[in-house]
Amino acid sequence: MEELRQEPYFTEVERLVDLESFVGKEVGLSPWYTITQEMIDQFAQTTQDEQWIHVDVEKSKQFSPYGTTVAHGFLVLSYASRFTYDCYRLNDVVFGVNYGLNKVRFPNATVSGAKIRGRISLLEYKAITKGARYVLKVVVEIEGQEKPACVAEFVAQAYHA
Repeated sequence: MEELRQEPYFTEVERLVDLESFVGKEVGLSPWYTITQEMIDQFAQTTQDEQWIHVDVEKSKQFSPYGTTVAHGFLVLSYASRFTYDCYRLNDVVFGVNYGLNKVRFPNATVSGAKIRGRISLLEYKAITKGARYVLKVVVEIEGQEKPACVAEFVAQAYHA
């Protein structure tokens, strides 16, 4: 079995149509990003999900099985877009859109202060008029943890000139 790369890298693709040759392959690994309590608090305010396990540090120390606050799963998932920018570039694309998600799982909690990074693979590619719709596997790794924070199938659509 091939060893997974551990240093950040990205793939540059000259033409969108050439992306199809990457189906079944990893295309990039992002750098690490720290999830701070301030970010968690801001996300809680924005989404109005201010459950104590996210925002109450003292109560989380006392009652949370993690001994501290944890990031919202959707905060972690929202990094999918950032990770795609870090992991690949499509040179002839004039714009792209998030088309949706096929499947999302949160197998591990992301505690406040943890570092996460994204590992991106291409699962599917389909040509459409003036572009392509493709499915990326996004694995959000947590530094020092075996189980990822999130595994998602992220559907994107891109258009060339």
